[in-house]
Amino acid sequence: MTHSQTPTTSIRASLAVLLLATALVSPSVAFAQRDIRQVESSSGPLNVATIATGLENPWALAFLPDGRMLVTERPGRLRVVTPQGEVSKPVSGVPQVFARGQGGLLDVVLAPDFAQSRMVYLSFAEPGESNRAGTAVARGRLNDAATALESTQVIFRQEPKVDGGNHFGSRLVFSTDGKLFVTMADRFKFDPAQDLGSHIGKIARLNADGSVPDDNPFVGRSGAKREIWSYGHRNIQSAALDPQSGALFVAEMGPAGGDELNRAEAGRNYGWPLVSWGKHYDGRDIPDPPTRPDFAGSVHQWTPVIAPSGMTIYNGGMFPKWRGSVLIGGLRAQGVVRVTLDGDKFGAEERIALGVRVRDVRQAPDGSIYTVTDGPQGQILRLSIKD
Repeated sequence: MTHSQTPTTSIRASLAVLLLATALVSPSVAFAQRDIRQVESSSGPLNVATIATGLENPWALAFLPDGRMLVTERPGRLRVVTPQGEVSKPVSGVPQVFARGQGGLLDVVLAPDFAQSRMVYLSFAEPGESNRAGTAVARGRLNDAATALESTQVIFRQEPKVDGGNHFGSRLVFSTDGKLFVTMADRFKFDPAQDLGSHIGKIARLNADGSVPDDNPFVGRSGAKREIWSYGHRNIQSAALDPQSGALFVAEMGPAGGDELNRAEAGRNYGWPLVSWGKHYDGRDIPDPPTRPDFAGSVHQWTPVIAPSGMTIYNGGMFPKWRGSVLIGGLRAQGVVRVTLDGDKFGAEERIALGVRVRDVRQAPDGSIYTVTDGPQGQILRLSIKD
């Protein structure tokens, strides 16, 4: 203690700190016990440590420069999680979400210049009139205390908003030149994915402020949405930029079969719902993609499905054998699906079995892998090399 403190004042100060720490943590979310188990991989046994538990349908995470994480919960909450597993109260300033079905608060990414701007981007299902909804993107400045997003504004809205609670997507990816890719889904409406006058079933490309880059492929085309980068997509919940080539890779959910890994290129049509490697849920056939060579082909397809959600292309040092691999979260696969590429072609696949539905996969600053598990008692797991 300092010379000015008595034992009583020191105790009071300690209690005040303890009460403040307690107030900053939601009582409904459990602290992690950091239990560790092992799983097998091509890099040898892995430690799987539980970092945080009790999150309600967590959807995505993003690492802050100080090692803490921003984590979204689909009902509409954004939280800060420390490396020790302490989970904050909800961050204020998050937009209202359409938290029905698959809708809610979805992806979170930091601006490339976050160290200066402190801007955070969120994708979410935005409510509209008459129970309609659509995917949207908002951004706001995270205050220094990381307790609030300030001056939050919506910078992009999917048009049109439609009814139903299925297939919103959505992942956010910044390119090396600072453009923002927004992956969306077909809202379970099928045909609009082929309509260039709609954002449904598309990937959008925006400037950081939500304006449209002049070199987008459909700028100047009559009747087409200027934001569109590519189209004919079904339900993209996985996307990542290749740090070497700068290419955008996405994994999208097929119907009954036919999940796809695609390289999303400017102006290309990926065929949904006219072609698919899967079938309709009622058993009706869908023509296979090779029947339409005018559509962009997939890098790889999965039947049975893996239900891809979340993706990173690994470039860390902890797993040297994994450098350049595409790591995809698997909801149905219940683990991480590692895909190697030979250029733009499929090379090989490995599955790291975790026994839980994986909603997101992110590379940590130290090269370890963090996953977010799906469910009402969701977890954050850390994968690292076994000591």
